[in-house]
Amino acid sequence: MYSGHLNMLDFAIFAVTFAVVLIVAVVYLYPGSTRSTTIPGLTPADAKEGNLPDISAAGSFHQFLTTLHQEFGNIASFYYGTQLCVSLASPALWKQHLKVFDKPPDLFLFYQPMVGEGSLLYANKADGRSRRNLHSKCFNDDTMKKYCQAFNTASEEIKDKFSSMSKEEHIPICQYMTALALKTIIKTLFGKYFEDDRKVLELKKNFDICWHEIELRLNEEPTEGSARQKRFEKALENIQTLFCDVRRQCIDKPSSEKDRLFIDTLVASDCSEDEIVSDCITYLVGGFHTTAYLLSWGLYFLATDKDAQEKVSEEVDELLQQDGKIDNGNVNKLIYLNQVVKETLRCSILSPWTARYQDIDVEIGGHIISKNTPVMHALGVVLQDEAVWPEPKKFDPERFSADNSKDFDDVAFSPFGFAGRRTCPGSKYATIEAVIFLAELCHKFKWHMVEGQVVESKYGLVTHPKEEIWVTISKR
Repeated sequence: MYSGHLNMLDFAIFAVTFAVVLIVAVVYLYPGSTRSTTIPGLTPADAKEGNLPDISAAGSFHQFLTTLHQEFGNIASFYYGTQLCVSLASPALWKQHLKVFDKPPDLFLFYQPMVGEGSLLYANKADGRSRRNLHSKCFNDDTMKKYCQAFNTASEEIKDKFSSMSKEEHIPICQYMTALALKTIIKTLFGKYFEDDRKVLELKKNFDICWHEIELRLNEEPTEGSARQKRFEKALENIQTLFCDVRRQCIDKPSSEKDRLFIDTLVASDCSEDEIVSDCITYLVGGFHTTAYLLSWGLYFLATDKDAQEKVSEEVDELLQQDGKIDNGNVNKLIYLNQVVKETLRCSILSPWTARYQDIDVEIGGHIISKNTPVMHALGVVLQDEAVWPEPKKFDPERFSADNSKDFDDVAFSPFGFAGRRTCPGSKYATIEAVIFLAELCHKFKWHMVEGQVVESKYGLVTHPKEEIWVTISKR
């Protein structure tokens, strides 16, 4: 009898212990069962996928972050798979994260099948800083002078093309700006290695296949060995082979110092072939669509705002009468047009977010963020924050006039990110390119929207119109 009581007691102790261990295991393995942070936010919708189903249901990361911050405030948390993430949506909070350099690779893995593991995108610590310093030389003032010459040449070509069109012809502006941006970035960064337009077309064909696949993979992975997978792999192989050939030509026939471009700088460095090829593809991914849609949105906003369009035309006309051409030395004299480009970046939310992380615990907004936690910068949320930008949906270049912007928080306008050297390395390139192209196009033509269109944004890796934007033009 006594022994029976002991057995029952032992069983009870075992049962309680097992239950406690089970609860601890569940809490550990399933992050939704408890919150490991004081930061307000979402619990996981799924044990493995975290809040990825919520992101998908929202339509995009930007739309998800907008809703997240509306519900939980300027600092909020969610789960990317089983990984806790924190998002910041105010200039004041960004300033507490201002100089953080390293990017969390996991949040950018969707690019990796295309750009490769050796991409600058995944380079952190000393390696990342060294490579970023190297790349900054590719966009200094001397190099930008050469790029501006190419911008002017491309401007003349596209103006000639548009001049041959009648004023009744409907022009698909995104299609034309995409072709213009791709051809320009290839010619400026890789120069003589793409003098043959057939190579440009070959690169574009393969690039389009790869980029379409990357966007598809945001929602659905391809089946291993499928026709879709093989098509992507073949197109990527063609791109890689093309840039390997470019690298070899650059080694065999090096450019002079005065003619050195982006590719020449990379080849002259100690970067490996894999790194060079990966970075060439990375710059196409990062610069081509960004510029194409910056130009598309810019022409759209100007076509819908006749007063702004006339101001741009008059300003450009005055500058051309004085200087004869637009280049790196006088592009900043186009004060109003630069305001137009800034307002286009703000209204279009061209690049909706970025992210950083640190290998130490940090405090932001009164909360401790554990080391290696990805911290997102909700750029698009702040660019549309009514507390920062009154009437945020309205296109108003005067926001950025000297008088109106003198009290702005500089960090609030960060369309290319921030954190020193980790901002978009081609931001200056993209901005000057957009100013020159828009200047030339508005000086030569008047832009009109085709009636009956409803232009809506599709927020993805780069924000673009859901459907083509159709315009007509008339000569000035």
